[in-house]
Amino acid sequence: PYLYNYVWAGWDKIPYHMRSYGIQVLKGLPVKEVRGRKNVNPVVGIDVAKGESQAQIFLDRNKLYGKGFRFSHTITDLEWLHGRLKEVEKDSGCRPAIILEATGHYHLPIVEWAEEKNYDLYILNPLLAQRAKKTHLRKVKTDKLDAVHLGELYYKEEFEPYQKQETHWLHLRHLTRQHEAMTDMYVQTKLQFRAVLDQVFPTYEGVFGDLYSTVSLGVLEMYSTPGAVKTAGVDKLAECMNTKLVRGRSPKWAKEKAIDMMAAAEKSPFQEGVHESYVLSLRMFITLLLQYQEHLSKLEKQIDALAEEKKEYDLLRSIPGVGNKIAATILAEIGEIERFDHAKKLVAFAGVDPSVTSSGKFTASTNRITKRGSKRLRRALYQAVQCGVRRRKGCLLQSSVNQRLREYYDVKKGEGKPHKQVVIACVNKLIRWIYCILTRSEPYKADFQSA
Repeated sequence: PYLYNYVWAGWDKIPYHMRSYGIQVLKGLPVKEVRGRKNVNPVVGIDVAKGESQAQIFLDRNKLYGKGFRFSHTITDLEWLHGRLKEVEKDSGCRPAIILEATGHYHLPIVEWAEEKNYDLYILNPLLAQRAKKTHLRKVKTDKLDAVHLGELYYKEEFEPYQKQETHWLHLRHLTRQHEAMTDMYVQTKLQFRAVLDQVFPTYEGVFGDLYSTVSLGVLEMYSTPGAVKTAGVDKLAECMNTKLVRGRSPKWAKEKAIDMMAAAEKSPFQEGVHESYVLSLRMFITLLLQYQEHLSKLEKQIDALAEEKKEYDLLRSIPGVGNKIAATILAEIGEIERFDHAKKLVAFAGVDPSVTSSGKFTASTNRITKRGSKRLRRALYQAVQCGVRRRKGCLLQSSVNQRLREYYDVKKGEGKPHKQVVIACVNKLIRWIYCILTRSEPYKADFQSA
């Protein structure tokens, strides 16, 4: 039907949201043309929390569509929200967009649902969202106002819509981040283990080349105190290492280590009176260390298997100083290189772009990096530079792992810059190499030229 039919029936018969379209009504334009007009731009601002969110719908700038509402992250409530947005689409003629703030993992159910329903999705950096919330003079902080501020920000700024990343990269990112988190816990457990060991068997360190090896921890778990070692004797220690703990080792090696362990027990200052609570803690930490080693080994195998499916993995490993773990982390954090149309955007994503401070006649001469990008990517790049500029052991020519990067490091060092500042400059250089390598699909060469 045409809108002028509403005019014949009376102005009060026209829907409220159509009354402002008086010109279109008089011209008798079809409903779909009125609803699809260009200046209608509905959006839903969602303030995300754990398990539930607050939403506010806008038909257009400064035009709220009803009151704000709260919904939980369940199938039932999300389907109810879908029905509500269908009503908005019917009234406005445009499919509403969804704007929300990145909140760790709390927003992922909404993202998954929005992608399934093909909604235009905008996920904001928390810094941008916080800036929008501080534009008002009054200091009021509620979930309802936060949802309104997100909707208002949609009309003020030009944001790029969220692009769904390939599942392969998401899995790789999850595994690399899980590996990093577990490594941190493993390091903390090692420190606590050392503290207890110093109070039980301090001379044990040095018996084995690696204190945290499987054989070292296994022997110490069975014979945790100097008294237990002396009671067992050399033959029993050697038999234990040779048959149960170190299969494949020669009996001679086991005998030598048993003698060394017995000598360490004789030198220990804690011969008698070791507290049982310390022994219990020591064995508990040994169990945790062995479990962490097993889990980290499984994660590393899965990371390598996923990364090897991508050709970009071999391309990054062609850079001297970039090993398997660093290459996998860099790829996992970057994802699809097509997301960045210029190397400077990748530099900013890593957070190593310099901040600029200038006001009036003042211009800062020392500018720190922004650190507003991926800290995991920044850390991996920093480690890659450290590995690349180090000197090769046993080389008479004093060459480095990445000679070209070392030359750039020496040039910046010759300018009088401190070590960390020079390393960051090398990180910036390395990012540009990585961008060109991934966009050109060419491995690294000594005469490689970046953009």
